[in-house]
Amino acid sequence: MTESKPEIAEMPFETALAELEQIVDQLEKGAVSLDDSIKLYERGEALKAHCDDLLKNAEMRIEKIMVTTAGKPKGVAPLDGD
Repeated sequence: MTESKPEIAEMPFETALAELEQIVDQLEKGAVSLDDSIKLYERGEALKAHCDDLLKNAEMRIEKIMVTTAGKPKGVAPLDGD
């Protein structure tokens, strides 16, 4: 685990999730030392928190399309704005 890892705060969701999946795979296989397992776990926790934040921000930006009674789009509204 001596290679340089990208800064988590800079990662897009897909990259962070892919690295988190790799960490889970490594930990499940038990192919790393105890010290490296602890470091991987800590990084995994940080990646999970980052992914959770990105998902929360994305959910807040979701909008639904409002339609007229004739089925034509008339604008957008917040998803929770019913």
